[in-house]
Amino acid sequence: MNGENVSLSEKIVSASYIRQGSQARRSHEQLIRRLLEQGKCPEEGWSESTIELFLSELAVMDSNNFLGNCGVGEREGRVASSLVARRHYRLIHGIGRSGDIAAVQPKAAGSSLLNKLTNSVVLDVLKLSGVRSAASCFVVPMATGMSLTLCFLTLRHRRPKARYIVWPRIDQKSCFKAMVTAGFQPVVIENILEGDELRTDLGAVERKIQELGAENVLCVHSTTSCFAPRVPDRLEGAGRHVRRVRRSTRREQRLRGAGVQVHAPDRA
Repeated sequence: MNGENVSLSEKIVSASYIRQGSQARRSHEQLIRRLLEQGKCPEEGWSESTIELFLSELAVMDSNNFLGNCGVGEREGRVASSLVARRHYRLIHGIGRSGDIAAVQPKAAGSSLLNKLTNSVVLDVLKLSGVRSAASCFVVPMATGMSLTLCFLTLRHRRPKARYIVWPRIDQKSCFKAMVTAGFQPVVIENILEGDELRTDLGAVERKIQELGAENVLCVHSTTSCFAPRVPDRLEGAGRHVRRVRRSTRREQRLRGAGVQVHAPDRA
């Protein structure tokens, strides 16, 4: 409730009780305000009541939930089942516009705001997980295989000569199919046993990139989610190895451009 409604409530119920309830609500609103200000993942998880309060307030901002709305517009969000509506917190309209899934939807201010905040929070999580160079991201409802395929096809524009994807082994079919579907040849790197865990052999990854030629490798396809005894990759460690190879390759290219003959060290 806004300040005016709180004042009116004090005429019905004891003012001290209303103030107490208002303070409790304000604690939820402060969490929401912090999310809107920072756009980052909260340090402490929200309670269900805070989440439901926020989603409810976002939903009433969408045109399909306006009071008196008849919902007959061509692009109006409509749902026949109240059960489905409740399950989705009445966020029915959707996001984006034709040709641009990231565009703000004029009829769905609440859904558009939720979409922007979701992307911002996920970007923060990606950076916390070690992908510090990530500049933007967006969340879309796609499964693993299709998401990876689109990522590989996008990277192809940056590395048109690349033919291979270096893949620290994980027994998951979608990953393998995505690389093949995108037109690349997977190069499997077997894991190494450390204690009772299977970990990525980062040294083998670096050697394989050097063997294939960095310009021929699209990327290192790592993982942060897998089944035991396989453990998630150390993204920062993998990134350091890849950067080292890239620097070495650029140095060799500069030397060759200057007419200096470069000999690769033996890797017996």
